[in-house]
Amino acid sequence: METADVIVVGAGPTGLFVAADLAEAGIDVVVLDRRGPEQSNLTRAFVVGPRTLEQFDARGIADELVATGSRLTSMRLYRRLWIDFAPIPTRFPYQLITPQYETEAVLRARAVGTGVRFAWRTEVTGLSQNDARVRVTTASGQQWQASYLVGADGSRSTVREAVGEPFPGRVAVRSMMLADVRFTDPPDAVLRSDANRSGFAFHVPFGDGWHRVIAWNRADDRPPGAPLDPDDVSTMLRRVFGTDYGLHETRWLSRFRADERQVARYRIGRVFLAGDAAHVHTPAGAQGMNTGLQDAANLGWRLAAGLRGHAGPEVLDGYQRERHPVAARVIRGSGALMRAALTASPRLRALRLARLGGLSGRWPAPKPVAAAVAGTGIRYPAPPGAHPAVGRRVPDLPLTGRGRLYAALRGGRFVLVRSGRQAGRHPWHGPVTEVVSALPLKADLLVRPDGHLAWADPA
Repeated sequence: METADVIVVGAGPTGLFVAADLAEAGIDVVVLDRRGPEQSNLTRAFVVGPRTLEQFDARGIADELVATGSRLTSMRLYRRLWIDFAPIPTRFPYQLITPQYETEAVLRARAVGTGVRFAWRTEVTGLSQNDARVRVTTASGQQWQASYLVGADGSRSTVREAVGEPFPGRVAVRSMMLADVRFTDPPDAVLRSDANRSGFAFHVPFGDGWHRVIAWNRADDRPPGAPLDPDDVSTMLRRVFGTDYGLHETRWLSRFRADERQVARYRIGRVFLAGDAAHVHTPAGAQGMNTGLQDAANLGWRLAAGLRGHAGPEVLDGYQRERHPVAARVIRGSGALMRAALTASPRLRALRLARLGGLSGRWPAPKPVAAAVAGTGIRYPAPPGAHPAVGRRVPDLPLTGRGRLYAALRGGRFVLVRSGRQAGRHPWHGPVTEVVSALPLKADLLVRPDGHLAWADPA
């Protein structure tokens, strides 16, 4: 019987992120993955948003990842809806376009550096739990047990099925085309999307000569798994953009369906679900991987605090309370964007896009829409009786003699930002780093490791 404090099932971005957070906090964590350690050059996700980059910054790996990609300061969807990230108050007022394998490489290096153990080619086939432990069985007959388990094993999660948690929802789009291609005459735009009566198409460069194309042909409803020919992709590019940019090489061609699904419970006893194991949605808005990574940022410090005895059950239960509504909003928002693209009528499509952002005839999206796509607009509900700002994202404040807040968060500790006077008695029982704000504040602030406000003392 192999043991650990926490078992993480799945070595994708979400699993790697939460595992490294736990290991950095001194927790013994093992990642089980049915794949081998070889990294693929194929990728599903390609956008890392501002709020996710802030989470990376709080772990000292943002600049390394930013160096791998291209910055997209605004996004124009279907010619009509323009989302501008530049006004967002953050070090990262842009969407970073970089292949998922670059994100995974940075996260894996961090996980290895923090002491995460890996069990590659280890497929989980069974799971049981009691009031004290979780036990898993693998395809080879090996058994592992731990205090907690995180299921980050994707939309077809074995962990989710093992705990009997339903995955309700619906199929949003039955047959979408995905291709990684090379163009003879590549476009200048970092990202381009459009839709018309024929369907819709989207393309984005990876920065290494390859481009991701996602497309949908209204007249071709073949199911996932049906053959996809390069000519099918070229046809949709020409119909939507008027050119296929000289598409001449492919390395990945597939059809997939886009589902909208979410589990009711993110915590089932000592088992937690995160990322695609807990929620999936359409690719519109490119928020899938980002939502999973922010699940991980929310969950890691909670598990560490529980294992170290710094927090009670209510802190672990807070993961469900805070993250479930966020994914529900992402599902609604991405679904609305996708349904606008699927609309055959240009007038109705324009109307749906206008209503989507509450634009009242203004095509530039208002700041709340940009903040929602960027992830910086996430605000968790404050507990009864708490300061009304509790749960909000705290900006990267400059500190006196200590640089800035997000650098001070590195190491996974809570940070008490003092307003220049003696702070009041805060409620956190674990280790806290004390700093002084370089800006005038009306309150002392206790900031969680994920950058959200845990407590404020305005007295």
